[in-house]
Amino acid sequence: MAEAEEQAREQLNTGTKPVAESHRFDEAALDAWMKANVEGYAGPLEVRQFKGGQSNPTYQLVTPGKKYVMRRKPPGKLLPSAHAVDREYKVITALYPTGFPVAKTYGLCTDEGVIGTMFYIMDMVEGRILWDQQLPQYEPAERHAIYMAKLKTLADLHNTDHEAIGLSDFGRPGNYMLRQIDRWTKQYKASETQHIDEVERLIEWLPATAPEQTRTSIVHGDYRLDNMALHPTEPRVIAVLDWELATLGEPLADFSYLLMNWVNGSISTLPDLKAHGIPTVEEYVAEYCRLTGRDGLPELNWYFAYNAFRLAGILQGIVGRVRDGTANSPHAAANADRVPALAKAAWGFAKKAGAS
Repeated sequence: MAEAEEQAREQLNTGTKPVAESHRFDEAALDAWMKANVEGYAGPLEVRQFKGGQSNPTYQLVTPGKKYVMRRKPPGKLLPSAHAVDREYKVITALYPTGFPVAKTYGLCTDEGVIGTMFYIMDMVEGRILWDQQLPQYEPAERHAIYMAKLKTLADLHNTDHEAIGLSDFGRPGNYMLRQIDRWTKQYKASETQHIDEVERLIEWLPATAPEQTRTSIVHGDYRLDNMALHPTEPRVIAVLDWELATLGEPLADFSYLLMNWVNGSISTLPDLKAHGIPTVEEYVAEYCRLTGRDGLPELNWYFAYNAFRLAGILQGIVGRVRDGTANSPHAAANADRVPALAKAAWGFAKKAGAS
């Protein structure tokens, strides 16, 4: 992405705004629920909505003594497996006592009668959200430290004993990649607005060639720089955000998704990563393997093909919500142009992985 596009995306997604008309709810009912369910809560309550995002509406709840964050299911017609805020709540609540950087949770409300949809409350973590992956505001050494902190945090997640923290039932065992391909194929088809030949080929090729799963871990599902808060001054992750897609599965799906920026994103446009301070793909792979006890990652092009296909499915879901009238952002329709480009990129990786 060009620098101007990155800056526009940051402005579009940073900070809060008045609650959108389509996402308003009974604030008095929320205030009453928090008095009854959130330890230490005291109003009066001011509600703001965070900018950005196409998925679960996220609100800043401001009181005289503390700020909270609320995540809720959006109102309206939803795809069956999407917007599982109860799963977000479960994984964050399990991880918090381990010291892994997530916000502290305060409560989950499954009663849709309170504000119209399920929601949960957690701490507001104040830190740096970095939108431009090239980190133009930092020196090379600072960039390198931030990228290595991001990688170490992901490895810590993948090394976490999910059974020991009560998440043995957070996902089905084995066949994660096949289930994910099926999920995103179904989402794509449910939201399809045009025929794309490369998508049809990928739907056939990906499940036929999926690598064998040898490890199971908690996977975040959308692990990237702008889905985490960094310490205000230190190169340290203080909260990983947006756990909507988290489950148990193949950790290489997470890691290869993280690498997509090197092969099909803004990092790929940098002429000299070493001079810029950002690790190369080879350095990142070597360090991830060291942190997680692996010998190497020979199937990366397959995973790159899968990740580009998956992103096409996610964006097509947004396009479908525009069609159905449930997408809130006026910019959502622009994603329609990105879907064919991602499909072509995915098929390019598939050919590198042996597809013909």
